[in-house]
Amino acid sequence: MKSLISQAVALAFGTAFGTALVAGALPAQAATRPDNAWLAQADAEARAARVSNVEYVLDFTLTGKETFAATTTLRFDLKDAAEALTVDLDKATIKALTVNGKAVAPQYNNWFITLAAADLKAGRNEVVVSYERAHSTNGEGLHRMVDPVDGRVYTYSHFEPAAAHQMFALFDQPDLKATYQVNVTAPADWVVVSTTRESSVRDADGGKRWTFPVTKKLSAYNFSLHAGPYKIWEDGSAKYPMRLFARQSVAAQIDPAPWFTYTKQGLAFFDEYFGIPYQFDKYDQLLVPDFLYGAMENAGAITFAEARFLHKDKMTTDQRHALASVIMHEMAHQWFGDLVTMQWWNGLWLNESFASFMGTLGTAEATEFKNAWQYFYSNAKAGAYRQDDSPGTHPIEVPVPTTANAFDNIDAITYAKGASTLKQLRHLLGEETFRKGVHNYLVKYQFRNARLVDFIGSLGEAAGRDLGPWTQQWLYQPGVNTIAAEYSCKAGKVEAFALRQTAPQAYPVLREQRVQVALFDAKGKAVKLERNVPVTYQGALTDVPALHGAPCPDLVYPNYQDWGFVKVKLDERSFATARGNVSKVADPLLRAMLWQSMWEGVRDGALPLNEFLQTALNNAPRETDYALLGNVLDKVRGGHAYLQRMAPRAAYTRKTTQALEDMAWQGVRSGTDANFKRRWLTAYIDLAGSPEALARLAGLLAGRGVPQGVTVSQDVRWTIVRKLVERDAPGSTALLAAEQQRDKSDTGAAAALAASVVRPDPQVKTEWLGQIGDPRTKLPFGRIRTAMENLYPASQAELAEQTAERRLAQLPELDKSTGPVFMRAYAASLIPAACTPHSVQRLADAAAKYTTLSAGARRTLLAQHDEDRRCVAIRQALTVPLE
Repeated sequence: MKSLISQAVALAFGTAFGTALVAGALPAQAATRPDNAWLAQADAEARAARVSNVEYVLDFTLTGKETFAATTTLRFDLKDAAEALTVDLDKATIKALTVNGKAVAPQYNNWFITLAAADLKAGRNEVVVSYERAHSTNGEGLHRMVDPVDGRVYTYSHFEPAAAHQMFALFDQPDLKATYQVNVTAPADWVVVSTTRESSVRDADGGKRWTFPVTKKLSAYNFSLHAGPYKIWEDGSAKYPMRLFARQSVAAQIDPAPWFTYTKQGLAFFDEYFGIPYQFDKYDQLLVPDFLYGAMENAGAITFAEARFLHKDKMTTDQRHALASVIMHEMAHQWFGDLVTMQWWNGLWLNESFASFMGTLGTAEATEFKNAWQYFYSNAKAGAYRQDDSPGTHPIEVPVPTTANAFDNIDAITYAKGASTLKQLRHLLGEETFRKGVHNYLVKYQFRNARLVDFIGSLGEAAGRDLGPWTQQWLYQPGVNTIAAEYSCKAGKVEAFALRQTAPQAYPVLREQRVQVALFDAKGKAVKLERNVPVTYQGALTDVPALHGAPCPDLVYPNYQDWGFVKVKLDERSFATARGNVSKVADPLLRAMLWQSMWEGVRDGALPLNEFLQTALNNAPRETDYALLGNVLDKVRGGHAYLQRMAPRAAYTRKTTQALEDMAWQGVRSGTDANFKRRWLTAYIDLAGSPEALARLAGLLAGRGVPQGVTVSQDVRWTIVRKLVERDAPGSTALLAAEQQRDKSDTGAAAALAASVVRPDPQVKTEWLGQIGDPRTKLPFGRIRTAMENLYPASQAELAEQTAERRLAQLPELDKSTGPVFMRAYAASLIPAACTPHSVQRLADAAAKYTTLSAGARRTLLAQHDEDRRCVAIRQALTVPLE
């Protein structure tokens, strides 16, 4: 894990100095930059004002051992030599440093080297740093992993947001784009992958020497280097050469065909849409272990998390969609993020929002998943509504004072709300106008850095419109608005119709956007669309005269086909129609939005949870759309989790759990579609709590009672084992041990860890809390994160309460001593929320007391307090006894 505690570093020099020096001991000119691990925006701007035309020559010696050796040759133009200059390098042991041909004793604080003004010159400079460094094990820098199956060593780099200095010496800021020429000495059986394709590989020092040509200009976080004995699949049939890489021990789990198919489809789509061909000559994709995120858009060498894209069974439709959409997301970044890059980390939202928008558009228009926008609505946009309607909200565009804050806002607002604003802006401006503005922006700023004003300016110029007011409303103001239809009918016809827009009291901005207002008749066997009109609304009330005289509707939905980013409050008649007739709505996207409106009603206290669950019991078995069924079952599991936290032993909870179990198992047994059966089985495993259900799951592990068409794959087996251990089912300890013997893969080890941690044993919880909070732990961060995520499931509310005070009390200390990567996982998983008035007050007290937490940790604390408050309100809104 990253440590923020400065350490003295002893630097031994050879005959060039004739003595041993300690880093930082020389009384040379001190840097004005703060002596800490983070780069401030002000310091980055000052450095960029002096430095230009940057080139790197990077030489690495990789052996597979825990450390690597390297030399960075850094060449750059310097505007003046009046002051010292810093070069970023994290926790390295420096062997030699030369500045403009002169050997110097480094001033080094473990985070950056300070180059004295006297050693610099106006004009061209050259700095050579030779060093050794430990490989990372937290997913940043140059990460190293030893495969537990065969002992092979794999490495890969990950630099976003500002972790390149954990691998080499550089100016680690996005607006100092540079070229990279790379040389790597590695074991003979390794393959080395970087931005460019290697120009030569020759024998050297018992291994191989890989040489790569100079790259095009890139920001440091878009450059990458990956090395190890990876298995390679190739496809040279497309416009750009494509390769796929994975560890040898998991190669049997890879079907390269869909990877190459979606990649070819995406490259063809984006080449045409952007009007600029792909710029990085080849397209490599690597599945890597212990990855912190879903994937990363390294130019020409994209990395994907094994945990999300390795499957021990044939991929489901859902898994294929996830693969296609993430491939498209990262591919969109090759233009928007890699080709044109934000100037500073406050612009990261635009990269991610645009990639989320374009990735979904590309998936919908270039692949088999024509319902990609429905997936986006259910899997991404709904989460953005939830966050934007909580104390965890923030503007899309926010200041980022230092690199410590760069990922504070990597969340549903940055990704899904940002993408939704771009989607509705496209509707507002027109599709071709929007595309033209994007093309002009990419042409003008290619291989350069740009700001929000540059992007908005290109769109505004293409549209012939000032987008300043729109930008202020949407990008600089937090919070989500709500619209509702206000109408009256006379003699069966609409007499008056208007849209009412409201805003939360804390963020009272009213916005402009374009939506479609649809009216439906529910009197027949189907809910029939009667009228649909586009409306651009703004302000508090917008009249819709086009609907005057329309048949009086049973259902009004004022954001039909999901053009806008806005919560929809159904009028009373429409709400009743939705609850009673949702399965009669033909359009799956509209059904998804109606389900979302009902779920928001639960979370807002307008619809009792018990009534929502009854609606699900009545309608979920009738759902014929695979994607929507998954979303509905997710909501069902969310409702069930609320009951588990509220009162797991209550008669209503037991009765409802049994009904949900029965519904899910009937879904497993019925029908012939394997995808649907797998979806229902996943829900059944998650909902299982009765002795009968747990016994049935144990039987599935033994091959007993497996319904026709159901495959109990290794992935499913681990999910079952985890559930049995979580519920302390009879024989679960032996089943876990047997499964560990059965599956000795790295993913099996992670699954076994999750199952071990989830055991309802106070001693297990205490021991793991000690491991999690120990900064000296030898466990890779990926394992620590797995422990955090599985320590306290909803079914173990009483156990969680035993350590709640401890977990909350250590929050400030961990926040200071660990860093953003650790705290994102800890705060999301281990801040205690027990769905009781006492718990709500405890979190409120913590929020009042812990005012100096990092921005990300504090935001999560506030969001958890709001979620706990909502849970208590949901309990109070129940119309059944819960005692």
